[in-house]
Amino acid sequence: MVQRCAWVNQDPRYIAYHDHEWGVPEYDSRALFEKLCLDGQQAGLSWFTILCKIPAYRDAFAGFKPAQLVRFTSEDVERLMQNPGIVRNRRKIESIITNAHAYLAMQQDGIDFSRWLWAFVGGAPVINRWPDASAVPVTTPESDAMAKALKQRGFAFVGSTSCYAFMQATGMVNDHLLSCHCHPNNVSS
Repeated sequence: MVQRCAWVNQDPRYIAYHDHEWGVPEYDSRALFEKLCLDGQQAGLSWFTILCKIPAYRDAFAGFKPAQLVRFTSEDVERLMQNPGIVRNRRKIESIITNAHAYLAMQQDGIDFSRWLWAFVGGAPVINRWPDASAVPVTTPESDAMAKALKQRGFAFVGSTSCYAFMQATGMVNDHLLSCHCHPNNVSS
């Protein structure tokens, strides 16, 4: 029997996410932007809720293309508030548009979003060795620093807990448990 992290339910989407995405290093700036926005949508909810809504989010938010998102108007926000495929929370909806403005401002300042984010972990994945789920933190000094820096840059829904979840999801930190078949110690080369 394949051992997975304790948080994975038996839904095939969750298993696929755990086995092939979570903890896999992501370096593409646009993909990182999307994931950061989606982790903000998770606030107060389970990740599985958001995972099931990702196709609807991509459709509703122009594929998370910042240059298109910055053109969204208050009418677009009202339309999105009626979309049952996403979390209909005005502040969360507006945060994606806000984040697109902040992302493009960083680009205009000549800042590579991916390199900037990865600098919080020294540019390479941190491989943790947690024996069980109770040992895994929900925040770290690095996620605290990332949250603070993102907020200073104008991003929204980027608290330290969301940032740590983002770091885990994008492989900046690998928090697969030691018993999990996805932990680097258990992966055959």
